[in-house]
Amino acid sequence: MTAEPQVALHTSDFDYPLPSELIAQAPPPRRGESRMLTVRRCASAPARRNAELELEDRSFAELPGLVAPGDLLVLNNTRVRHARLIGRRASGAPAEVLLLRPEPDGSWIALGQPGSALKPGKRVELGEGMAVEIVEVLEAGYRRVRLSGADADAIIARRGRLPLPPYITRAATPDDAERYQTVYAEREGSVAAPTAGLHFTPELLEMLQHNGVRIAFLDLEVGPGTFKPVEVEELARHVMHPERFVIPDSTAGAIAEAKARGGAVWAVGTTVVRALESAARPDGTVQDGPGETRLMIVPGYEFKVIDRLITNFHLPRSTLLMLVAAFAGYETTMAAYASAVRLRYRFYSYGDAMAVL
Repeated sequence: MTAEPQVALHTSDFDYPLPSELIAQAPPPRRGESRMLTVRRCASAPARRNAELELEDRSFAELPGLVAPGDLLVLNNTRVRHARLIGRRASGAPAEVLLLRPEPDGSWIALGQPGSALKPGKRVELGEGMAVEIVEVLEAGYRRVRLSGADADAIIARRGRLPLPPYITRAATPDDAERYQTVYAEREGSVAAPTAGLHFTPELLEMLQHNGVRIAFLDLEVGPGTFKPVEVEELARHVMHPERFVIPDSTAGAIAEAKARGGAVWAVGTTVVRALESAARPDGTVQDGPGETRLMIVPGYEFKVIDRLITNFHLPRSTLLMLVAAFAGYETTMAAYASAVRLRYRFYSYGDAMAVL
């Protein structure tokens, strides 16, 4: 279903004022202690006026009271790779390489800073005889690089740092190695955490299952495009960077069963939404197996799979905010964000949650 009929929207329609002090620089003291703003989707057009919004200020620990027995919760179990490599160029000047994904020939696709200096043939020395060599400059600022001095796993283990989001202005600490991963993270491959999942504790997941909620997983490798604002005014002109995903056959089967018995499918995070909707069949089930998504979901999109959404609060002018607006309704979403600012919610990766019902 689509949340509401839409007039043509532009990137500037997804801007909103956010005081800098509401950008969470650290997680809450204990995992699972975040707040959660629940939002009821608009049932028909026109969208509800702001005064009629159904908003509730809750804690994330109250989630089990919202998920019905027989519902299905789908989570992204990707793990963030410690792929930020900091070193020096031949001149002694600092440089940084962020490994994104390995290629079949042993090279890596990466980002680098300063981009103007990291040209083919240049090296970034990491220490202990390890280095990154720039092989090729690709479009959109990407680079093909090769690692030397040890295999990739050893270099990442010994020299890699956790890549915190750019709006977290402090350096990563040992605590981030745990808190910027979900408790169910498995295979490394992402440059950013699926942050809606950071709120879950093992105890909360156990409680949900005890209540008759089914839980399933997929793996979408979050790329750097998740932090990239849309820079063109016309939404159709924005180019989405591809992200790889794998949907296990057990997850595809769990979705089909939930649909058959009338249970709601809950997507935990926009990464889950993009993967499931990219693999959707007309009947709302999904194709299992590997895939790649460039899907840009904006208001007017017809959702095929998901019925509920748990997400964090996203950057202005971002494709993630547009996705939430497509699901909840544009007016509903922007009014909910204004309410979250007024209520002093914490925003972005380490911030609070929003449940769209």
